[in-house]
Amino acid sequence: MQGAAVVVINGGNVKPSSRNLPLKFAKPLLLFAVLAAAAFLLLTGGVSSYRLTVPDILSASSRQPRCAQYQPEDDDAAAMTLERWMRRRRWPAASAWHNMTDEELLWAASMEPLVRKYPYRRVPKVAFMFLTRGPLPLAPLWERFFNGSGDRRLFSVYVHSTPGYRPEFSPSSVFYRRQVPSKVAQWGQTNMFDAERRLLANAMLDGDNERFVLLSESCIPLHGFPSVYTYLTASRHSFVGAFSDPGPHGLGRYRPGLSPEVSPEQWRKGSQWFELDRRLAAAVVADGVYYPKFREHCRPPCYADEHYLPTVMSIVAPAAIANRSVTWVDWSRGGAHPATFGAGDVGEGFVRRVAADQSKRCLYNGQPSEVCSLFSRKFAPSALQPLLALPPSVLGY
Repeated sequence: MQGAAVVVINGGNVKPSSRNLPLKFAKPLLLFAVLAAAAFLLLTGGVSSYRLTVPDILSASSRQPRCAQYQPEDDDAAAMTLERWMRRRRWPAASAWHNMTDEELLWAASMEPLVRKYPYRRVPKVAFMFLTRGPLPLAPLWERFFNGSGDRRLFSVYVHSTPGYRPEFSPSSVFYRRQVPSKVAQWGQTNMFDAERRLLANAMLDGDNERFVLLSESCIPLHGFPSVYTYLTASRHSFVGAFSDPGPHGLGRYRPGLSPEVSPEQWRKGSQWFELDRRLAAAVVADGVYYPKFREHCRPPCYADEHYLPTVMSIVAPAAIANRSVTWVDWSRGGAHPATFGAGDVGEGFVRRVAADQSKRCLYNGQPSEVCSLFSRKFAPSALQPLLALPPSVLGY
């Protein structure tokens, strides 16, 4: 029987059959079959029935908006600018409380942009950090001071108190919900500077905080807010006191375990009450070189709160500190603690003498200055009413 050529697969070899149709008959038959099939489809409408459906991928993608034209469902996100994004990243202004561990807190607070020029309008703030045992008996005086700012965006407040203490401030108070998670801080122990570092880390979470000043519940401001704000934000230096004391209360507190990071020649002493700019504050929060050594080896009679910052700042950034504190204290009575002033000590003449203490001559941005102290301590709770009774011309608020 004669027919079309048959393909036979034999052991993987393809061979044409010997019974091939003569070529002269094959071409006319093939042409006839194609023409007949085309005529059948046209007559029966089969073209529409057998149309190949191809997904319109290209045309569909052309109808999608470009990336720059994408409109998110969230209206806030649609209007997101760098400044709004930064505001979202800042710590909520409504509360200073959180549930981070110290390790998590220090890690979060150590994140700093390497580009120092801000690509948006940034108003630098001063962070007032209160290290307290409990109540803030002089809070009404501080409220008056902060009310003189004219703008709450110029400052922030943080309070580290004894664990479990719950202050009661009205929602209108600058101290309302400004307490940070705390741990026990004991005088003379390393955990005292742990608390100071914890305060600093909490304040670092707000990217607008530029200057950081440590205060106690017995501190008072000696000048009005505008003067204090300008003095700190315009300063080219941080205010950390550091001096070499060869005596038993200075070099005598050095511990060999601090070597080789800190040598006896680098050992310094200074006031606990510091003020730092953001760059140095970030260095303290992120310090994994010096502070672990101090925590391990600087135990009484070595006091980390009197030696860590003066020593480390003198090593890593000596030109960045003014080598003095901006908090005035009176050590003239001797002893392990400075003098405390009560109601009988406070008067207009006393406060004016402290604010303009000529024995504390200093340099400010390289120039002689008559203003050397911005704050003073220690004031007892009984001093509150006499201080509030002073006319605004004395303290500036």
